Formats: sequence, C-alpha cells, structure tokens
Amino acid sequence: MFYDHQQIEKKWQKYWEDNQTYKTSNNTDKPKFYVLDMFPYPSGAGLHVGHPLGYIASDIYARYKRHQGFNVLHPVGYDSFGLPAEQYAIQTGQHPAVTTEQNITRYEEQLRKIGFSFDWSREVRTSDASYYKWTQWIFIELFHSWYNKNTDKAESIETLIKHFEEKGTEGLNANQNDELNFTAEEWKSASEIDKEDILLNYRLAYRAETTVNWCPALGTVLANDEVKDGKSERGGFPVFQKKMMQWSMRISAYSERLLQGLKTLDWPQPLKDSQEYWIGKSQGAQVRFNVEGHDEIVEVFTTRPDTIFGATFMVLAPENPLVETITTDAQKAEVDTYIEETSKKTERDRMADVKNVSGAFTGSYAINPFSGEKMPIYISDYVLMGYGTGAVMAVPAHDERDHRFAKKFNLEIKKVVETEEDVQEKSFDSKDSVCVNSDFLNGLNYNDAKSKIISEIENKGIGHGTTNYRQRDAIFSRQRYWGEPVPIYYKDGMPYTLPTSALPLELPEVEKYLPTEDGDPPLGNAKTFAWDEANQKVVDTNLIDEKTVFPLELSTMPGWAGSSWYFLRYMDPNNDEVFTNKNLSDYWGQVDLYIGGSEHATGHLLYSRFWNMFLKDRGYINNDEPFQKLINQGMILGMSAFVRRLHFGVEVLDSKTNESLAWGTAPSFLSNYYVSKNVSYDSIILKLNEIISDNKQKVLDRINEVINKDYKIDDVILKVYDPNQNIYSEIHVDVSLLKGTSDELDTEAFKAWRPDYSDAEFIYEEDGKYITGGEVEKMSKSKYNVVNPDDICEEYGADGLRLYEMFLGPLEQSKPWNTQGLSGVYGFLKKFWNLYFDGDTFTVSDEEPTKAEYKVLHTLIKKVVYDIENFSFNTSVSSFMIAVNELQKLKCNKRNILEPLAVIISPYAPHICEELWSLMGNEGSIEYVKFPILDEKYLEEDEIEYPISVNGKVKFKISLSAQLSAKEVEDLVLQNEKMEQILEGKTPKKIIVVPKRIVNIVI
Repeated sequence: MFYDHQQIEKKWQKYWEDNQTYKTSNNTDKPKFYVLDMFPYPSGAGLHVGHPLGYIASDIYARYKRHQGFNVLHPVGYDSFGLPAEQYAIQTGQHPAVTTEQNITRYEEQLRKIGFSFDWSREVRTSDASYYKWTQWIFIELFHSWYNKNTDKAESIETLIKHFEEKGTEGLNANQNDELNFTAEEWKSASEIDKEDILLNYRLAYRAETTVNWCPALGTVLANDEVKDGKSERGGFPVFQKKMMQWSMRISAYSERLLQGLKTLDWPQPLKDSQEYWIGKSQGAQVRFNVEGHDEIVEVFTTRPDTIFGATFMVLAPENPLVETITTDAQKAEVDTYIEETSKKTERDRMADVKNVSGAFTGSYAINPFSGEKMPIYISDYVLMGYGTGAVMAVPAHDERDHRFAKKFNLEIKKVVETEEDVQEKSFDSKDSVCVNSDFLNGLNYNDAKSKIISEIENKGIGHGTTNYRQRDAIFSRQRYWGEPVPIYYKDGMPYTLPTSALPLELPEVEKYLPTEDGDPPLGNAKTFAWDEANQKVVDTNLIDEKTVFPLELSTMPGWAGSSWYFLRYMDPNNDEVFTNKNLSDYWGQVDLYIGGSEHATGHLLYSRFWNMFLKDRGYINNDEPFQKLINQGMILGMSAFVRRLHFGVEVLDSKTNESLAWGTAPSFLSNYYVSKNVSYDSIILKLNEIISDNKQKVLDRINEVINKDYKIDDVILKVYDPNQNIYSEIHVDVSLLKGTSDELDTEAFKAWRPDYSDAEFIYEEDGKYITGGEVEKMSKSKYNVVNPDDICEEYGADGLRLYEMFLGPLEQSKPWNTQGLSGVYGFLKKFWNLYFDGDTFTVSDEEPTKAEYKVLHTLIKKVVYDIENFSFNTSVSSFMIAVNELQKLKCNKRNILEPLAVIISPYAPHICEELWSLMGNEGSIEYVKFPILDEKYLEEDEIEYPISVNGKVKFKISLSAQLSAKEVEDLVLQNEKMEQILEGKTPKKIIVVPKRIVNIVI
C-alpha cells in the first residue's frame, strides 16, 4: 500500500489543532511531568534541520510520559526581544514588533509541520506587554528587596528600614556596595534623598557607576557573552570598556547558594564546572597597604596571604579609581595611553589572554606592612576591577603571571616558599612546602602559615580573613529600543518605581530607533514617555516639570530578563492578577527535563537560577532551583561546499634572455576563474598560461598601463607568477547549487546566484564536471550549508525527519547531516506501514500471536523503555527497524502485536502511528493510550543451544530445554551419541555446567 506521508501528516496535524490534543489541564489527579525546551529566539532565517534536534528529543520524552499516565506540561513560546530585530528596524524603519511577528509566524508554521506536541494555548512571548508586565513586576520586587546574610535570603526593604530606624547599621549583615556606618538617629534625621541614596547601596536591583562593554556603532551596552575578540557578536563592531551609570542585579549575593545548589541538580558535569568557575569561590584575606606620600590605601584580596613577605610590587586594574590619584605627573601620559588601549578589550578577553604581558608604572609605591619594603605600583589588564578589590599584591616567585610580569619589567623576585627550583627562572606555585624568608612564618606549612598570617593581619588592624567570588553583579540596562522598559522614574535625581497598578509600562512609539542627538538611548526619542506622579499615568515628555511630572528611565532591560522566569509563566500564562498562581507553581514545581544548548551555561542558566531563588525567598514559589534535569544536545553539522577562486600574478620575461622584467597581479578580467577540486597545481598553471597566451596583447596592455612601460608583444613572454604556490582561495557556496546529492556544481546556477559571479569562468575536471570542495561545519546561514526542514518534510515526511535526527547518533554529540541518509529511515517507515496491509488492503487479524511474535514485541518494549529513560534515542530507532524486519519475516498481522507496536513507535513517529491506530478501528488519538507493559515471560527461551567444550575446545552443540537443571543437562550430554564417541568409554575427570550458557568437560 502506498505510504502517502503528506496526506497523513496534514490530516493529523489538523486533528491535533482542532481537538487541542496536547492542551494540558491544571485540574487533574495525575502526577505531573514538566518538559521544556530552551526559549527560542525567532530569527528571520527560520529553522534549519539543526534546530529541531533538542525539540524532537523533548517531544519524544513528553509523549512517552503521557503514555505512562503523567499530566505533561510541554509548552512553547518565544524569547522575542532581541538585537537583530532592532538592527533591522534601524536599517529599514520597520517596527521590530512587525518583524518579530513575521518571524514568529514562520517559526510556528515550521514547528507545527514537524508535529511537536506543544500546548500551543500556553504560548508566551517576552515582547507582549501582557508578559513583560510581570518581568517589570519582578524588577520592582528586586528593587524593594535586600539580602540579609543572617537569614541567608532576600527580604523586603521594609525590614532593612526597620533595622535602620532601631539600630542604624549596628549588627547589620547585608550584601552591599560600600560598607556604611550610621546610627538610628542619623538615619531618622536624614533627608528623603539621602535615605534613598543609602537604600540603593543595599537593593537587589540598584543603580551605580559600572564598567561596561560599550559598542558605539550599536549604541548600547553588551553582555560579555555578546562580545567576541573585542567586537560585537552581532555585526562585528568594535567594543570598548566604559564607565556608565547602569542598573545592576545583585546576583553576587547568591554566589554561595548558586554554588551549593549545583550539588542537587542532575546536569552535565562540564556545565556545572562552567558555573563553578564563573562564580569562582576563593578563600583568603583582605589586606590594606599604605601608599607612600598619599593618604589613600590600596586594599587587596589574596588567596595566598602566607606569601605576603614575597610581595615585591602591586598591580591595579587600569579602571581602579586610585590610578588617577596616585599616578605621578611623569607617568601620566604612559598610564593614560595604557588605559585607553585596555578599554578596547572586554573583561572576558582580558581573563582569557594569559600569554601576553603588558602594563604601566604609576610612579607610586606601596609599603609592605610586614617587610616594610617599598613596592612599585603598576597597572595591568590582567587585573580586573570587578574581581576582589581591583588590586593584587604580586608575588612573582610563586605565581606564574606575576613572574612573567616581573621578568618583563625587571622587578624583584623573592622566594618565600621552600623549593629547589630557581624561582628567578620559573615560579613555584605549589602549596606543598613550607615558608622561608618570612620571619615568624618560617618553617610553617601552607595551612598553618595562612592561619597565622590572617591572625596577624587582624591583630594589626589592616585586614581580615574572607571568602571572595569572581562572579560580579549582572549589568541590567541596555541602551536599546527593543526591550522591556524599566519601570522607574526619577525625582530629584533618585530612582523610584512605578506603582504596580501602572504596569505594564509599555514601549512608546519612536520616530527612529537610534540614540538621540544628545546621546540618550532610543527611548529618548519618544514624545509620550514621562510619569505624572499626581495622576499616576504616562504623559507627554514636554510636560516634565520635576514637580509632578518626572522623566522615566530611558534604558531597557537586557535580553535575559524575560527568559529568566518564562518557565514559571507557562504554569499560568493568562493570569492577569499574578505572575503565576501559587497553587499552580506548587503543583508544577521544577522543570523535570530541560533540553538546550551548552552556550547558555553562564548566562541564562545562572540568571534563571538567581531569579528563581529570589522568588522563593520572597515566598512566591516553593523551589530553590528551576531545572532539575538538564541535557545539552549536540549540534547537527552541515556539509559546506567550496569553490576555488584563482588569484595569481603575471610575470613579464624577456623573450630572448628569459630574464624577469616585471610582475604584478593579474588584470581584473582574469580574476574570476574558478578551478575544480581535483585539478592538479601543474594543470592549473598550464591552463592559466594558455589563457594568458590567448589574451596576450590585452594582458600586456594592462601591465604597461600599470607600470608605465611600453613592452612590445614580440619582445616578451607572459606567464603565471605564483612564487608561494598559493593560487586559490576557498569560497563558500550555497549547497543548493550542487546537482542532486553529488559534489558537482551547477555552474549556470552559480553564475545566476549573485551578480559578482555572473562572468565566472571555470577550469573543469577531465570529464567536464566542476567538483566542489567540502567540509563538515556548524550549520549556518553565513556558510550557505543550511538545510530547510520544510523541504525534508515535503520529501520524506515529518516522521522521517524526526526518526532520522534521532538515528544520527547520541543526543549529546554533534553529528553531520547527510540528506541521502533519510532514504533508509523512509524505507523503514514504508516497511512499518505495510505490516498493516496485504497489498492494498488493510488487514489486521484478531488471531492470537505466536510466542515468537510476542518475543519480538516484548524485546522491543524492554529496549525502548530503557532507551527513552536513558535518552538513547538513536538505539531505539535501530530497534524499531530490527523489530519490523522480524515481524515482516514472521508475516505478522496480529492486532495484539500491531496495536502496541504503534504505541511504542508513536513518540518518535506520531503521524503514521495515529493513522494506523485509527485504521485499526480505535477512537480518538493514540497519544494517551497506556504504554505497553513488559512481560518478561515472553523473553524466556524454550530451548538453549549449549556449546559442548572438551578440554577447552568446542566439539559440537546441542539444543536442550531451558527448564532443565544442571544435573539433567549433564546426563543428557553424556548420553549424546557424539559425546560417547569422544569419550570412547572413558569417564570424564570433571564436568562443569554453566546453566543456559555452556558445558565444559575435562577428560
């Protein structure tokens, strides 16, 4: 029977939509299971076949859990704020909302075509005002919260105010920007502005001067993960370090909890390691050093206070405020130049660059508080302002980076940890030794020395022992248009939150999406974007009078804001009263399975954990962690195609002496030649010399013109000039320009592809074909190696696509795409389909299956249950193929086999299984049918074929009942005619029967 995948898939996709088959109920006695894919950003390019990999895996698991009787939440939505839509708006004037809507429509069309079992009724979009109303609400909650270290959680700012009213800062243990000291009386007598300024020091969402990645071309601040090699990931524009007033989130308050929480999560270890490194916990001491001739002190954090006697110089971060104060006039120019150069590097680049050493001397000296020696103070980009105090005491003898710095600037290297190595040549970083040249620390091991020096530091009143974290507070403002407005207005220069009744604060219309002429963010172009405090509404900006009408915050929230809590909104997406009903968040709890890319390890996954912990602290939800189990899917790689474009020179030689007269690049009319992959270098040169010879006068005219000579055609020889044998460069071409599934280029299609290739000339293989080069790479629009899933669904069906992506290999691994491989999976689907037909007639028998048929079914059940629960989806597909082949050999058409078979395969290939389920006379969808239960009795063998080994060599095999005891097996073997011939009347010395395996006989 013909398997019409197109008709079947359209039919069932319409059925699922019409009947809302996957709509999830909140009112049920079923156990819950929450399956989630990482929030997709709807790009203009749509999906390629690499995108659905994780979605297919999560969909299989969601369908399987439904078959097991779980109430499955498997929602979908879009992280729809983003820079690409804004850049498109800047270029074209089209509102980002229009672009985003078009992109989402395209995404949804593609996702529905692949047959995902999403609950579409719960769809959320971060750019919808009904959604970002609650993102703004969470921001307001963060603003009105502080972190109490005594209770180790966030609390309402009202409890902090109460503490100030009763005790001032006495006994306060809070996360803060600066350590403040004041009495209750001083607090009470402070002005409202001063009080607000003080509270900003403690709020979890606060405004402060921060060093940021500033991209002038994009007119915005970028996160570290949006910058690569000093340039913006989007557009490749230069990025600089700059100090700006920015909103920040006090994620640093949660560093320890974020670390400890990792122990409770079933996540890939490399991802946990990334977060641990990012958070960067270290224990040591905070120490203050005096600066000679200045009142200022330099405070450092060090993990090796035991080496303080070996500290011979200090290094400050270039952006440390002390630099301006302590730099001498003589060093100012050098220091300023260095600071300017450093501003072009991101913090991530500076952390990653461990080889290059650079710096500048400030001209000032610190005093070592223990040795009393002067320590020159330098600045260098390897010290970061955000980590510790933005200053380090350098111990070159025992720190590799300090050692390189000391060698470059000829600074003292002093050994203070015992070693036989020459520390003048190489640092000795080990802790497995004792202190030397360290006064009262001499002879002490690392732990004892560290304990003693911290005690002495505290006795001297110059510092204390402490724990530090590399993680810095997250910058929260972006100077963009297309993002959530920050619900803040400014009165007397201080930030105040809008009342929650005024939410959402909607994005205003603007005439242009660029920053204003005054340098304000794009929202500064809005004409209706001011806050009327008296009437509690947004009004025209020309009404701002700083009395009752005040300016609103012009920055927008970062891309990660909306995605930091979307998993909670799915639980209750249409609630206008709260971000999610507490009863529903209690029911759905954590995401049980989260699938997405590893690139979000230190961005989205950290921010989501932070917001989730905060909402738990404030009593809005019950779980500390949002995602219990997480799987990082690998990538599907594309096969890129390359053409080889020739670039060569032409040499002019004297025709009589063969002396070289001149050479230069080939004229432009020879610059559009492309050579096929397998043409040898010698053949290329031969062919090019022929081309030059055929165009000799034209080439010579151009050369004479360029070099201002007048060589005559008969006096010279022209030939290819390629001294480095580097005659071509490889250029990506669209894989759609290849003929069929071959590597042969359709040269006419190539010439029509882009105007600059219209006059292309080709050097072919001997058989007249142009063969492209190829390489397996990340599937990307820029590499022209994208395969559209729509095309695959059209030719092989969505079920074929789903099965093939799983069949490619383990979910976590990257694997190459090969469209030709789909024919095998499609062949399996046709074979599976035809199990249910006799020719063109649908034929399913109610006859009782044979034991052999039951064995095939239950072998498959056992394997598939194991595979799905261990996410080994690729081996399940192999098992399907084996089972269908065996049932085909058995000519099985029994209902008791074929019905459960359809249920087993349905999570992977839902369309074909729905159709077969329906053809078998069943009502409704197959989706909620109970998954078949394994019965081990069908896997038991009736007979065992025993190898009979005599003196270590297998002589023959014998089939015996599986129910026989070891003694019965032994007796039957000895009675066997072949065994009697071997024994020749002898009695065996030893007989060992391994039940159901082998019989060993020694004679």
